[in-house]
Amino acid sequence: MAANSREAGSPVNAYPVVVGANHKSASLTLRDALFMEDAAVPAFLESLRTAGLSQAMVISTCDRTEVVTTECAVGEVAEIITSRFAETAGVSPSDLSNQLYALEGEEALEHLFAVATSLDSLVLGEPQVLGQVKASHRLGRDTGMMGQALEHIMQAAFAVAKRVRSETTIGESAVSIAAAAVQVAREVHGDLGRCRALMIGAGRISELVAAKLKEAKLGGMTIADTVSSRAEAMARRFECHVAPLDTLAAALADADIVLGAIGRGSYLVSAEMVEGALKRRRYRPVFLIDAAMPGDIDPAVEKLDGVFLYDLNDLERIALEGRERRQAAAAKARAIVREEVAAFGRGKAAEAAVPALSALRRRFEEVRAEVLADHPRAGAEEVTRRLVNRLLHAPSEALRNIAAKAGGLQDGLAPDGGERPETASTQGRQDQAPAVEWLLKRLFDLDIPPRDGQDGSDPEEESE
Repeated sequence: MAANSREAGSPVNAYPVVVGANHKSASLTLRDALFMEDAAVPAFLESLRTAGLSQAMVISTCDRTEVVTTECAVGEVAEIITSRFAETAGVSPSDLSNQLYALEGEEALEHLFAVATSLDSLVLGEPQVLGQVKASHRLGRDTGMMGQALEHIMQAAFAVAKRVRSETTIGESAVSIAAAAVQVAREVHGDLGRCRALMIGAGRISELVAAKLKEAKLGGMTIADTVSSRAEAMARRFECHVAPLDTLAAALADADIVLGAIGRGSYLVSAEMVEGALKRRRYRPVFLIDAAMPGDIDPAVEKLDGVFLYDLNDLERIALEGRERRQAAAAKARAIVREEVAAFGRGKAAEAAVPALSALRRRFEEVRAEVLADHPRAGAEEVTRRLVNRLLHAPSEALRNIAAKAGGLQDGLAPDGGERPETASTQGRQDQAPAVEWLLKRLFDLDIPPRDGQDGSDPEEESE
């Protein structure tokens, strides 16, 4: 088999395999090179399908680019994905070796749950992450790469994310200055959809706060600055207009939120200007943010009724408190993730037993039919006695062999050098399934079909 291709129909793992790079493992340069726009993902997935992967999806954000699959041959699959990543980034596979990770089994599942719950994000608790993962899932499904096993895993990840959001406060606290500004704005004004903002200056802090306000469905915005390419670009981005700085007094009257971020060395917003604006606003409250160094807003405005003045230190203190609250919530979220990983393993172990139980039910039904055919005229008491005797014959013989052999369970059930339970190498609780099946086959002479492709249902289940 070639190093970068594999045979179709290879076994599918019950746990995910994750190969990728994130903000902890790879440089920003590599992450940028690996990043895929949505339009590029289908072709990438098709290349994985051509190489022999039957199920896969790509999660590509500013923090990470990962392939999630369910193939069993982890080393081979990692080699295939690394090769495709190298083609995407325009480098050799050896250049990626120290910046990629390949996870399998419960470790991969816990990682995937952490990604979906934003526990593995650069910004802990980032609310957009789950939406990004769901979009990645849709792309995989639209490309025809979401098989039953991978779909089951992703639905489990979405359920864990929902539980974390409902049982913790990991996404509720502001952790950046811009988010803190929006938090205070909501506390002052409530619904921001009815508010307008005045951004004095078109620098980086103005863009960050404006972006957060837009996410919060702000009603409208004006940029006050000198006419420049940067101010015009910001106005186009946020669909607003640029007002000259000499019109600040008039612009203040329409502003519920004001950000000062120029820092010219003299106050652009005086107490007299704000007092006049308040009169025209009929003293509706105004939230002022002085983000300039030196300040743009006269501190005397804080003495005016209806004015809420915050500077960068105030907002940073709110953000710090928010980060501390998120860290506390993250501890509970990680405990939930561990619980759900364990529950997933228990569920898979139960599913693995279904084929054996179905075979057992079929065998008992065969014996019942044989007894009825051999003794068609027998009464109920005789038929049931014969049925019990025949059902217990094989396990009774096996138990006698166990008692007669010094080698214990395995030698007792294979007295003539017959088959013994195979050693399983799969992850988690599923390791026990081959031994359980072996035991049932030896006790009841069962014909147990392979577990691959089973849907977890018991086709022989009947009501008593």
